[in-house]
Amino acid sequence: MVILSKGRSIKIRNLNIPDTDVIQIGEGPDLLLLHTLLAERTVFDRVLPALAAHHRLTVPNLPGYGDTPPLDKPDPSVRDYADRIAGIMDSAGLPDETDVLGNGAGGFMSVSLGIHHGDRFGKLILVDTGPGFPEPAKRPLRILADKVEAEGMEAVLDAAMLRMFPGPYIATNPDVIAERKAALAACAPAAFAATARALANVEMADEIGSISNETLVMVGLDDATTPPALSYALRQGIPGAKLVEIPDCGHCPQIQARDTFVASVLDFLAD
Repeated sequence: MVILSKGRSIKIRNLNIPDTDVIQIGEGPDLLLLHTLLAERTVFDRVLPALAAHHRLTVPNLPGYGDTPPLDKPDPSVRDYADRIAGIMDSAGLPDETDVLGNGAGGFMSVSLGIHHGDRFGKLILVDTGPGFPEPAKRPLRILADKVEAEGMEAVLDAAMLRMFPGPYIATNPDVIAERKAALAACAPAAFAATARALANVEMADEIGSISNETLVMVGLDDATTPPALSYALRQGIPGAKLVEIPDCGHCPQIQARDTFVASVLDFLAD
């Protein structure tokens, strides 16, 4: 059960979908939440009650996270992940009006979903993500992938936290950092590496102009993983996209700037 601020409780439902670890919570218009490379679906836990008061949320673990098996193909691409997400939406019976929110890797997949499956969903919210990384930013992703395969998830946890949160936040929120490390440590190393390499290889800048879904781009201005320049490229390249900038915030505003995140999402979806 999840307890809402007004004392009302709502039940988390586990959906019986083959090869997918996914929950639903709340009632109302549908919203699909897709997590970042550096976390699994619990990265949204702090905002689920507020969002579920207005929407039915579907929150999967992406391939290789939680109990969702990795994609069954060598060197999967971001497009492959987006195709799998479209399949999850079909298996879950989500209507074509379902809105989609993606953070980090989930955002890259959401961009691809908009390019290739835009008629399958409604509005699009892209949180700290982009159309592709510049060449200097691709190398750290490949290093993370190599290190994980060679040494396991424990070897990259400190680096992952520095990519998720600004240093001052890490220093003053040890409980959050411990929670996030424990969650990421449970990820399958091979799946993490495959996702990281997919992100390093993707380039969608020439395609985002084809996205017709109404789009909100949200970015933490201290994001060290997907710097604001990538969000600005989305804002410029997707027709009519709106932009929300969050000062003093890193890669996961749903944790670090919860109130701003929730208000921005609900305002955009209600408009």
